[in-house]
Amino acid sequence: MTRDLSRLFRPKSIAVIGGGAWCRLVIEQCRKMGFDGAIWPVHPKAEVVADLPAFKDADSLPEAPDAAFIGVNRFATIEVVRALSARGAGGAVCFASGFLEAAAEDAEGADLQAQLLDAAGDMPFLGPNCYGFINYLDGALLWPDQHGGQRAEKGVALVTQSSNIAINLTMQKRGLPLAYVVTAGNQAQSGIAAIGEALLEDTRVTALGLHIEGFGDLRAFEALAARARELGKPIVALKVGKSAEAQAATVSHTASLAGGDAGAGALLARLGIPRLEDLPSFLETLKLLHVTGRLPSNRLATISCSGGEASLAADTGHTRNVVFPPLNDRQKADLRDALGPMVALANPLDYHTYIWRDTEAMTKAFSAMMDPQLAMTMLIVDFPREDRCDASDWECTIQAAIGSRERTGANVGLVATLPELLPEAVAARLMEAGVVPLCGLSEAIAACEAASLPLPEAPAPLLLPTPVVEPDLVPEADAKWQLASYGLRVPRSKRAASATNARAVAVDVGFPVVLKGEGVAHKTEAGAVVLNLNSGQEVSDAAFSMPASRFLVEEMVTGAVAELLVGVVKDPVHGFVMTLAAGGTLTELMEDSASFLLPASDADIEAALQSLRISKLLDGYRGAPAADREAILRAIRAVEAYVMENALGLEEIEINPLLCTPADAVAADALMRRKY
Repeated sequence: MTRDLSRLFRPKSIAVIGGGAWCRLVIEQCRKMGFDGAIWPVHPKAEVVADLPAFKDADSLPEAPDAAFIGVNRFATIEVVRALSARGAGGAVCFASGFLEAAAEDAEGADLQAQLLDAAGDMPFLGPNCYGFINYLDGALLWPDQHGGQRAEKGVALVTQSSNIAINLTMQKRGLPLAYVVTAGNQAQSGIAAIGEALLEDTRVTALGLHIEGFGDLRAFEALAARARELGKPIVALKVGKSAEAQAATVSHTASLAGGDAGAGALLARLGIPRLEDLPSFLETLKLLHVTGRLPSNRLATISCSGGEASLAADTGHTRNVVFPPLNDRQKADLRDALGPMVALANPLDYHTYIWRDTEAMTKAFSAMMDPQLAMTMLIVDFPREDRCDASDWECTIQAAIGSRERTGANVGLVATLPELLPEAVAARLMEAGVVPLCGLSEAIAACEAASLPLPEAPAPLLLPTPVVEPDLVPEADAKWQLASYGLRVPRSKRAASATNARAVAVDVGFPVVLKGEGVAHKTEAGAVVLNLNSGQEVSDAAFSMPASRFLVEEMVTGAVAELLVGVVKDPVHGFVMTLAAGGTLTELMEDSASFLLPASDADIEAALQSLRISKLLDGYRGAPAADREAILRAIRAVEAYVMENALGLEEIEINPLLCTPADAVAADALMRRKY
């Protein structure tokens, strides 16, 4: 059920229920921000709260409030929510803790949360266990603490599960205009995705930043991404949990490669939401997107008056998916005209200090560097610290940055290599003029990389995770037979009931053959697979030495130019994760893998294959024949087709190796774990 959050987030009237310090702070913060609507304290005994006349209960209010901050204990919260819902309130913030988030320590928590949801009915609420929100556009704060923001006419919206992270984000001194800061608490009713979608509907919101601990409703995130695409508003995310060891490898390499964080990364990539690794880069990316929107490419230029800074920019970009293209003839001619013969022209550019303090000359040089081939030109300037130095000599750089932006219309950023060396007042001036003030060189280039990621085609609906089961290990021959019925090419094979029988079976299959012991997961490590057997005696010797009593005899596939791993693991949070990786003995050695969620587009598969280091072998390395890419794609699609139609009860599949030859792609080994 989709609830309308507009009254809650953009209220004309606010009820503050409770009489403690937290509630008084909500009233105080609204006053400080100039909220011009009605504020109604509610307290059963007090006549006055924070110098405002108090009402006895929700029923005594002049009318149903648009928003209510509920600052009472968890038991009383339920009854207050019930009363507000019955009155027709627009929504509420449930500040109290002790609900489902405390279920591990308090058996009542889950039951109380169920009661809270029932009490709310159709009325939306945030939390419980959350600070609420700040609307900097209208000065409406259901927020029981200090914050560092100020009123804004437009800006970015931030949604986080952590109230403390939210407080910290409001304290930034980076010149980033904030429109909303919203905490979601334990998301009993309103999840991050639904909150984000509601905020994007405000025309004054330019971009959305999500701090995510867990995803929850996957369909809601798909709807959020789709709506953002329709509105043309970018979303970025900081997803924590990369270091979680929750999903350990069980039987397959795939479980190890796709365990833990791969599903989260694949989901964000599928939805077209760039993922940042730290809070500073997260904020700088939002700032860049606020000013420029998505960048048309990853082609950058930097200008500085120091060779050291130029080298640092080049090295910083080297580890990112950004490009510093060579100067074209027009740039060279205009730069030579602006700088004279003493400056070596390059990108990144060290323009020396010959023109320092000459604002017109600096503007001319900066403008000469800017070009349609570039998505962003960054001027590297570190300002002296304000408490001990005089920064007046740096005024020329501010004026030149603004002037070059006005002269060319290009995307321009002014970057301090150290975040603390770009004063907030300077950042505000630059922002007002359409120049992006970027705090930190590493953060600036990370922001450009994220903002330049192309928006993928609108994806098909995710294959949602099915209930977790205790699976059985499917015998290899059965697994291959099932996958072959969906189009996977597998070797000719026959089963042998004993070591003695294996010799006769090998003759039927045709030499050379591969002998495998059945019922063994890691066959190579257990000595349960022997390749390239060319006679009955070799088969007998191999069978009697194996730790197995039943066998599979297969044709020996030769001529492989590369070996791939194709695996699928059910991630109980994110869906079915397909992983492509270097296969065979290289899987652990190279740690070369890429993951995406099912169903996949051709672009998903091709991008994953191209990202692998082993892709050079697939393309034909140093004159060697190339693998049959169409056959590889058919094999991947066959595995996908099986998963799509047999998801219930399936936990994982692994083809390793998929033998990629110039004319075929053959599943030499198949592992499947499922419950029938």
